[in-house]
Amino acid sequence: MLDRFTGMRVFSSAAELGSLSAAARELGMSPAMATKHMDALEQRLGVKLLHRTTRQLLLTDVGADYLVSCQRLLQELEEAESEVSAQRVEAVGKLRMNVPQSFGSRHIAPLIPDFCRRYPQVEVELGLSDSQQDLLQDGWDLMIRVGHLEDSLLKARRLGNCPMRVCASPEYFARHGTPKRVADLASHNCLSYTLSQQQGKGRWVFGAEADVHVPVKGTLNADNGDALLAAAIGGLGIIYQPNFIVSEAIKEGRLHSIELDHPPFDLGGVHVLFPADRRLPMKIRAMIDFLVEAFESSPCRAPQ
Repeated sequence: MLDRFTGMRVFSSAAELGSLSAAARELGMSPAMATKHMDALEQRLGVKLLHRTTRQLLLTDVGADYLVSCQRLLQELEEAESEVSAQRVEAVGKLRMNVPQSFGSRHIAPLIPDFCRRYPQVEVELGLSDSQQDLLQDGWDLMIRVGHLEDSLLKARRLGNCPMRVCASPEYFARHGTPKRVADLASHNCLSYTLSQQQGKGRWVFGAEADVHVPVKGTLNADNGDALLAAAIGGLGIIYQPNFIVSEAIKEGRLHSIELDHPPFDLGGVHVLFPADRRLPMKIRAMIDFLVEAFESSPCRAPQ
């Protein structure tokens, strides 16, 4: 099947230049191919657009009306193609980025003003959510994920490490004692993050190989790390959370971090995920490079 838009280009050029031969030369095709496109266009529409003789080419009344619409559509198509092509060399357009809520609020949102000053033609849509999202199906340009990556068709750049900490308020430890071993956690009020495979099923996982499982229970379980942080600061119990959530409270003395007889499990680091396409729009490549640069000096980035 001959391309519809090529037929429209042949018709528009022929009407402007006065012959199919001239249109063929302008479009880089043979006169015979130009004629085939013209015939196919008229057959598709079911009307005669041009009166063709060996000496001249004249528009029919229907052809004159169609030419106006045809030129408008071709102009819009050219502008759309130019806009898309420009995005490969210029950082322009809307950039949709999905980020875990607590991490995004602390470490991504504060970076956005600097990015927007550097790339003023990019509009950032920041989606903050701890729920599972699909980059391609849900229409995101980029995703940041904390934890081990599953096998996928996406590419990833590592932004940093993400150590885990076991902590509670000084008041809680004063009232209930400080655990020394992971087994001691079974007798404490442990506040769990329900979306985690390592602590959302009534057990907390420890060990470099994530092979030490400890049964725990508590009076609060939540699907948001900041909710657990607030409860722990309030003295409700012990939390087992990433350093980026608890580090500030530890520095301020509102939480106390403890070491047990087994180390925390390896959460797997922080990565930015993006489509595996060598022709990524510049807005996506710009944000990836910007994040890698920003996290080189971030306190979130631990030695690898």
